[in-house]
Amino acid sequence: MSNYVMNTVRITVVLSLAGLAAAGCGRKGDLDRPSTPVEQQNIRKSTKPGEKKPEPVAERRFFLDPLL
Repeated sequence: MSNYVMNTVRITVVLSLAGLAAAGCGRKGDLDRPSTPVEQQNIRKSTKPGEKKPEPVAERRFFLDPLL
């Protein structure tokens, strides 16, 4: 294979891996609207009537948070 093709393949693989790594970053939980009050964020909605509302998920710090 030519040198140009090998460089293109390497760049494609590196960018794909970087995209996969970036896709794994973020908060785990339901999507909240920006206008949702803090005490109601990350509360999963139950489908069964009579079930107690679960406690909100505690906010955990992640080392990439300043970048977001």
